[in-house]
Amino acid sequence: MATSRTFMSSNLFIFFLVMATTNGQAPAPTPSGPTNITAVLEKAGQYTMFIRLLKSTQAADQINTQLNSSSSQGLTVFAPTDNAFSGLKSGTLNSLSDQQKVQLVQFHVLPTLLTMPQFQTVSNPLRTQAGDGQNGKFPLNITSSGNQVNITTGVVSATVANSVYSDKQLAVYQVDQVLLPLAMFGSSSAPAPAPEKGGLVSKGSAPSGDDGGDSTYSSDTERIRYGLISTTMAAIAAYFLWI
Repeated sequence: MATSRTFMSSNLFIFFLVMATTNGQAPAPTPSGPTNITAVLEKAGQYTMFIRLLKSTQAADQINTQLNSSSSQGLTVFAPTDNAFSGLKSGTLNSLSDQQKVQLVQFHVLPTLLTMPQFQTVSNPLRTQAGDGQNGKFPLNITSSGNQVNITTGVVSATVANSVYSDKQLAVYQVDQVLLPLAMFGSSSAPAPAPEKGGLVSKGSAPSGDDGGDSTYSSDTERIRYGLISTTMAAIAAYFLWI
């Protein structure tokens, strides 16, 4: 009997201990509030540069406003990783105007929501928020084979690595290259190449040190030097004739 009471007391003690522990634990908070593109990318990690561009161009605010609009058809965002940005030629972003930076970000955003299976049936070129691809300035073409999705812009070719986030309004996909639009980075938009070494330096310019002394600047210097010597000799000759 004593053993039975001890057993019951132990069970009651464990029961109340479990109840107290359960009631003392608060449930994990569920995500609330409107969808936020920068919050999605910050949680995923490795998108620091793209987030910085989204914020500096105010494209993040525009995307969030569209996502939470009642008339929104959803958005698809191709997010380049920090490694993708590090693969750009040095000074690429700094060479862009503010308007071009906005267009660069918008080129990574489609005005409709696309799921992975839908990539297999899209019609190229796709329209981005930077403009219509039909005019040849902002073409974005997608090819899909099985689970592999490739993107071409006329400048770079990128691969959709994986899905970062998706809900009923937003789909975010990781890409391994920064998507460079043809209108901004095509061959006709490329800066003129620097002159080759050994070329002539314009008259009156300082010598470069790599020109081997064959520049116009050197020729002018020699002519001046010989002119001064000739003038001096003529003056000396005239002096002796005078005396």
